Amino acid sequence: MDLIHSSDLKTILHSKRANIYYLEHCRVLVNGGRVEYVTDQGQQSLYWNIPIANTSCILLGTGTSLTQAAVRELSRAGVMIGFCGGGGTPLFSSTESEFACQFFSPQSEYRATEYLQSWCQFWFDDNLRLQAAKTLQQQRLKIIQQCWPKFDWQVDDKQLITLLNDAEKQFNDATTSQALLAAEGRISKRLYGVANQLTLQDDNFKREQGSRGKHYDPANQFLDHGNYLAYGLGATACWVLGLPHGLAILHGKTRRGGLVFDAADIIKDGIVLPQAFISAKQGDSEKEFRQACISQFAQLGALDMIIDTLKQIADKT
Repeated sequence: MDLIHSSDLKTILHSKRANIYYLEHCRVLVNGGRVEYVTDQGQQSLYWNIPIANTSCILLGTGTSLTQAAVRELSRAGVMIGFCGGGGTPLFSSTESEFACQFFSPQSEYRATEYLQSWCQFWFDDNLRLQAAKTLQQQRLKIIQQCWPKFDWQVDDKQLITLLNDAEKQFNDATTSQALLAAEGRISKRLYGVANQLTLQDDNFKREQGSRGKHYDPANQFLDHGNYLAYGLGATACWVLGLPHGLAILHGKTRRGGLVFDAADIIKDGIVLPQAFISAKQGDSEKEFRQACISQFAQLGALDMIIDTLKQIADKT
C-alpha cells in the first residue's frame, strides 16, 4: 500500500482548520504513514488517528511523548506543538520557562515576511505600539459584543453595551501601556461579575489563576483551561503571519512570549469566559468543557478573528 505523506495532502488554511487537540498519557507516533496517538488499555494498545491537515494546534499534557517522525509530519502540515501541564494548564513547579505554555513552531525557510516587516515599522515606537495595543483592545470589545448573545444565557444587551462603551472610553484615555493594562484588569473584573450573575450567582466568586495545586471552583478551573486553548490559537495565528512571539504590544514587559498572550486576549473574554461560566453552572467535566470550548472556537471563527485583528494592526499602525 502506498503511504500518504502530509506534504501530499491538500492544504487547508489554518483559519479554516477545525481541530485543537489536548493529549495526555499517550504516545504520538507515525503508523502506516499517519500520525496517531496511542493509549494503553489493559493489555491492548489503542491507536487513534490525528487528521493533521485539519489541525491547527496540539497541546501535550502530562505523560506524553512523541517521536521524531511524528514531529516531522506535524511540521510539514504546519501544526503548532505545545507542551503544558495537566488539564491544558501549566505546572509551574515543574518548569522554569517564562512562557507558561511552551510552543514549538514548524520550521520553514519560506514563511512570508510581509506582516513582520509591517509590524517592525511601528513596534520600536512606544506611541505607535500603544496605539496598536488600543486597536487590539477595541477589537476585543467588538468580539465580546458579537459573541456573548450567541451563548445559551440571557444577556442584558443594554447593560452589556453600557459596559463596553465605558471600557472603550477607558482604553482610549490610557496614555501608557501600564494604564491600558490597568483598564483591562478593571473591565475583565466587571465581565466576570456579569457572567457570574448570569450563571452561578455566587457572591463569593473571585478570579484566581494558577491554582491547580489546591482545590478551587470549576469556573476558575475552566477559565485557566480555556485560556490555554486560546494560547494555542494565538501561537498558531502568530506563526501563520510570521510574527515572532517576543514582539508583543501589551504584555511584552512581563512575558517573553507576550504576543501569544496578546493574540489570545482578542477572543478570551468573548468566547472562553462565557463557556467557562456556562460549563461551571452545568456541572461539566474538564473534557466536556474542552469539547464545548473548541466547538465554540470553530463555530464563531476564533482563529479567523485573531488573524484578521493582527493583520489589521500590522496594516493600520
